[in-house]
Amino acid sequence: MNASELGISGSADEVVWSPPLPEAAGFEHLVVETPGLRTHLAAVGEGEPVLFLHGMPQHWWQWRTVAPAIAAAGYRALCPDLRGQGWTAAANPRVERESRLHDVLTLLDALHLDRVHVVSHDLGSVTAMQLSYDHPARVRAAVQLAVPPAFMTFHPKVAPGFRHLPQFIWHRPGASLHRVFSEGYLARPMPPETVAAHLAQLHRPEVDAAVRPLTRKHLLPEAMRMTAGHYRRQRLTVPTRFVFGRQDRYWNEQVMGLVCRHPERYAERVDFAYVDGASHFITDDAPEAVADLALDWFGRAA
Repeated sequence: MNASELGISGSADEVVWSPPLPEAAGFEHLVVETPGLRTHLAAVGEGEPVLFLHGMPQHWWQWRTVAPAIAAAGYRALCPDLRGQGWTAAANPRVERESRLHDVLTLLDALHLDRVHVVSHDLGSVTAMQLSYDHPARVRAAVQLAVPPAFMTFHPKVAPGFRHLPQFIWHRPGASLHRVFSEGYLARPMPPETVAAHLAQLHRPEVDAAVRPLTRKHLLPEAMRMTAGHYRRQRLTVPTRFVFGRQDRYWNEQVMGLVCRHPERYAERVDFAYVDGASHFITDDAPEAVADLALDWFGRAA
């Protein structure tokens, strides 16, 4: 299958990335053209496809260690920059609750992929959740990082887990998001150069301007549906593993015990895993553990 058949219009040799892409060994960088969207896709490996959906304020580079480890086990790791983040460009900056879901479905169709494993973190888990509930035939197995299940019940102890949202809801272009990577969300300090690489995308004005609409129009409407019990009235059929860092102050084993009692009522096959020495930014704190847990779950789901 050639590049044009895949809907790919360019490679790293043909595209000038501005600002420059952070460095990560082993990846090929592609542009996938779909109606109204030019998706930057970082890919590594060959084999059964695994789709990685990054969090906010992150992009494909979040998976720089996890994706190659999974690719080394015989998978094709696909790490797109989602609408409004990274180096993906949209003709229309408008964002709605399911905009990214439609983007992902269109991307999978463009790549001729009927089914994929999905690994997601933070905001990317909203799209992964929508994909699993609304299009379960497209997902072989899912691994969701640092975000509770959509079928959780609400408890006063979960409120601190949303304390970071105001800085996104009221974000002003040009304002720093460095404090997102503070000790409240990390098991250990993150090197300044790593923070800079995560935030490099914000030098693109359209990405900086997308922080507020992504939060207000994409995340909050879905959070309201969760609060209203929408997903407790459905059944999750995709085998899903939920992974948390034991040092996560807001989403951890104790909190899951309060908000996810009797998961068998809402899902056919779920699993909860907890990683030592990791907090919310679990792919930076413990990438090897994340890769191992994902590979183990893919094998179990098969």
